[in-house]
Amino acid sequence: MIEAVGLTKRYGDKTAVYNLSFQVRPGTVTGFLGPNGSGKSTTMRMILGLDNPTSGQVTIGGYPYRRLPNAARQVGALIDAKAVHGGRAARNHLLCLAQLSGIPARRVDEVLGVVGLQDVARKRSKGFSLGMGQRLGIAAALLGDPQVLLFDEPVNGLDPEGILWVRNLMKALAAEGRTVFVSSHLMSEMALTADHLIVIGRGQLLADMSIQDFIAANSAGFARVRTPDTEPQLREKLSAAITEAGGHVLPEQDGALRVTGLPLPRISDIAHDTDVRLWELSPHQASLEEAYMRMTQGAVDYRSTIDQKAGLMQPLPPGAQPPMPVPGQGQPGWYAPPPPQPGGQPFAGPQDPAQAGPYGAPNPYAQPPAQPPAAAPAPQTSAPATPTEPEDAR
Repeated sequence: MIEAVGLTKRYGDKTAVYNLSFQVRPGTVTGFLGPNGSGKSTTMRMILGLDNPTSGQVTIGGYPYRRLPNAARQVGALIDAKAVHGGRAARNHLLCLAQLSGIPARRVDEVLGVVGLQDVARKRSKGFSLGMGQRLGIAAALLGDPQVLLFDEPVNGLDPEGILWVRNLMKALAAEGRTVFVSSHLMSEMALTADHLIVIGRGQLLADMSIQDFIAANSAGFARVRTPDTEPQLREKLSAAITEAGGHVLPEQDGALRVTGLPLPRISDIAHDTDVRLWELSPHQASLEEAYMRMTQGAVDYRSTIDQKAGLMQPLPPGAQPPMPVPGQGQPGWYAPPPPQPGGQPFAGPQDPAQAGPYGAPNPYAQPPAQPPAAAPAPQTSAPATPTEPEDAR
């Protein structure tokens, strides 16, 4: 079990973590959530003894990490998947870690097979993709068969098959009675993987509860109601009846109604009493992402804004007219026309179909047409302004 009591970390005048207390219990997957800059990585580094807390303490199994005997056999961690010597082969990297902790070499081949890197075990890690690097980091965490595992963004860079594999791996490890602590920004994946949540914001604890309790405490369920689209008067009639009964109705973009404050059976009875046919009546619960956004909206330090491009607009020269809007620009399927050709001539495809490439563009591999023999200059039809005499006559 991981236990933090009054954990505080300051860097100069900046407080990264303040008075943080929580427990990560064995047998469950505990998710660690928080906005960027909230102190998640700092907390994990203090758990692993990489950073010293300013005050408070954090222990694993009752001992600080540095006092654990042969800590690599008891705690496995993936904090930075790039912390690998790029010129070293994957197997050699794991073999070095195994020899430092007294782990037999056969375990290296076992974990390479577990993470699916057995075919590239002899290749240097500098040629690995982001997902392959993540798998190598997970293999290093599993090397000592530890009882406590910490993962920081373990699915970063993995394909869907890899994400599913990590999800099942976390659940299997927790089912064996191990302590699994996972930090991630993927709310949809965390909702499928974690059983318990620890949420922090600006270094302070915001929530420590199960996922179900977290969603229920930070969101409100609603009922989705749809009436026949061909009879809009029924929607207005039902909305008035639900409002009179004490419910709250909000229209949705697709024409349905979002109803809160009334249970589904009561909504069904109101529709029946007002003689309104229903095409849909379904319960909806907010997702983990919605509940998380609602809780942490006041603890976000870095917010994005809409790019107005005002600072990039160059003033028009005196007497210049603003460009005319291009018909169809911004619509799906619209593409800017090609630029004019040298000499100021507008773009025009070749007249000969044999010289045309795909989509009407010039074919760079077409042979130029044979040039006809030069014809004799045509006789001049207009009389010269001053008659001339033959040279011998002069």
